[in-house]
Amino acid sequence: MNRLKHKKLNRGLRKSRIRKTVIGTNERPRLAVFVSNRNITAQLVDDDAGNTIAYVTTVGEKAAGNTMTKRAEWVGTEVAKKAVASKHKKIVLDRSGKRYHGRVKALADAARKVGLEF
Repeated sequence: MNRLKHKKLNRGLRKSRIRKTVIGTNERPRLAVFVSNRNITAQLVDDDAGNTIAYVTTVGEKAAGNTMTKRAEWVGTEVAKKAVASKHKKIVLDRSGKRYHGRVKALADAARKVGLEF
């Protein structure tokens, strides 16, 4: 198995291990974060009802910023504003197998500044 396949397999295993324990409810929805090479997506999900409460992405957004860290901060603030507007202050973070470092951390810190509690 080459290095990239092994890396992808390990991330998939971490993701499934996280998703076993992190479940979003109506009281505490799940903040699912996806980071690609070019864009960042975050959504609040109620897993019990199968609904998406809020959704923000950098695809096609010029105001998001130049660097990926700035884009992550923008996504964090926007999704937090939508969550507070829909009366959801307490959430659980689903980092999708990524480390809590860099872009994921920038998104989470920006969401905390607006008023979300993890």
